Amino acid sequence: MRAKSTGFGHREDGFTLIELLVVLVILGLLAAVAGPRVIGYLGGARSDTAGVQVAAFRQALDLYRLDVGDYPTTEQGLEALIEAPSSATGWNGPYLDGQTVPLDPWGNEYVYRVPGADDAYDLLSLGADNRQGGSGEAADIGAGTN
Repeated sequence: MRAKSTGFGHREDGFTLIELLVVLVILGLLAAVAGPRVIGYLGGARSDTAGVQVAAFRQALDLYRLDVGDYPTTEQGLEALIEAPSSATGWNGPYLDGQTVPLDPWGNEYVYRVPGADDAYDLLSLGADNRQGGSGEAADIGAGTN
């Protein structure tokens, strides 16, 4: 910072244009280096959250099966964990907290199918792209169960 003299005995303090440009360049470099890491951490956190939610759904589905004798049908969906289907004798829920089935961290519905491709059911989040398959943040999270 330079002190400018006006020649009349009084000084003006302030930054020069070059000093401000140097600060902006440094901030830009820091953002370029740190930005991708921060975004990567956020994507990883969403995937972790989806994994935790899938695990909670699986526990709720297992409790439902113990009470009712089978998993909810595809048509009944995960909503059967919150509100008793008319055909579910022995239902002792709700098996999930809340009034509605939570969406995945990307704002999409979880996919629930009975029977599953290889197991009793499939339960998964389709990831950031909301399409089957993918890798990274777009990877499917979850699987079936026996």
